[in-house]
Amino acid sequence: MSLNTIEELVHEYYWINDFNCATTALKILSERFSVDLHQQTIDSAIGLHGAGEYGSQCGLVEGPLMFIGIIGRLNGMPDDLIINYCFIYAEEFEKKFGSLNCRELRPAGFHPDNPPHLCEELTVRTIKNAAAFIEKMISRK
Repeated sequence: MSLNTIEELVHEYYWINDFNCATTALKILSERFSVDLHQQTIDSAIGLHGAGEYGSQCGLVEGPLMFIGIIGRLNGMPDDLIINYCFIYAEEFEKKFGSLNCRELRPAGFHPDNPPHLCEELTVRTIKNAAAFIEKMISRK
């Protein structure tokens, strides 16, 4: 998957499919790493865009964290190692992007008059970041 493909998929998943950020991240990472996702897994991400727009943990963190668990298990990693990778990912995400909270990452917060998918550019950057993190994670197993 090329870097341009991530940009194209984010745009498609946001504007054609109207997926939220967590679902978009999960689906793109699953495609990037050739992992089939069960529909229940996709369904579980329905409300993970800032906890249903409450503004807490961002779906751009939650989707990749879910995927780290999935790919870690598929690669035979023990639970404590997967948990450690989740910790490291969250810590690195916060350092790189400034927060784990949607209300702080979303360019204009949550207002009824906001256009949809304000985080498209941020989504591309965070999914590229997640893919790079997961590549390193898998290579170290």
